[in-house]
Amino acid sequence: MTRVTEIFSKISIHPLFWLVVGIGVLTGRFLEVIMLFTIVFVHEMGHAITANHFRWRIKKIELLPFGGVAEMDEHGNRPLKEELLVIISGPLQHLWMMSLAYILFFIGWIDQNTYDLFLKHNLMILIFNLLPIWPLDGGKLVFLGMSLKFPFSLAHRYSLMISIGIVCLLILTTLVIYPFHLNLWIVVAFVIFAHYIEWKQRKFAHIRFLLERYYGRSREIKDLRPIVVNETDHLVDVFAQFRRGCKHQIIIKRTDREQLTFDENELLHAYFTEKRTNGTMREIFG
Repeated sequence: MTRVTEIFSKISIHPLFWLVVGIGVLTGRFLEVIMLFTIVFVHEMGHAITANHFRWRIKKIELLPFGGVAEMDEHGNRPLKEELLVIISGPLQHLWMMSLAYILFFIGWIDQNTYDLFLKHNLMILIFNLLPIWPLDGGKLVFLGMSLKFPFSLAHRYSLMISIGIVCLLILTTLVIYPFHLNLWIVVAFVIFAHYIEWKQRKFAHIRFLLERYYGRSREIKDLRPIVVNETDHLVDVFAQFRRGCKHQIIIKRTDREQLTFDENELLHAYFTEKRTNGTMREIFG
């Protein structure tokens, strides 16, 4: 199976997309449905092709009415610059699509109404996907930005808290301005459910992040960042300080003049292989 064929095999369509398609057909908006599908498909292929270029493991590409979700099996352990490129490669597709539409309109291949409609849907999907809402591209960019300053677990939690705040504003706006907009309420319902699942599984997401660091393929890490801990610190407390995009050296301070140094893999080995999940640094490495 070629790499391109493998990408197409990962594509699935969320039931909400079919619901929006059905509403569009019943209301006589078949052209809009075709446009919507095309825009969303190209958007997600932008993510997928860039991820495939960096040899990311693509788990699933799911098409949604307002964009899509590309799930990867990297769990936050690829270089942050790579992840930035993968995230923005989706929104960037709208720029060339809108430019192409303008050229086709300018040379007379499409009429004014078709051009306006295509431009409207492109802008709508682009702007919505850039909102700082999880799991949209904007929400992932917030998580990426938080990861530059905070450890993985804190960055993930803060990103979700910001996202939840924006969702609350979205709900209030919908109630005031578009109280009877069915498609918008479908989108709101999806993001609420997505937040519920992500918040509920936030500890599991941290474990997957650690598992990938331990069992995943070797990564070229240029940033070595030490973590200074005490002998009384538990292993899970040390893991809570692990960051994305760097490798950690663990330093246990016994006295002002005496300290022990360990590689992060030694801690991960003790946790995942030796199953010493509740011990302190003194109990495990003393």
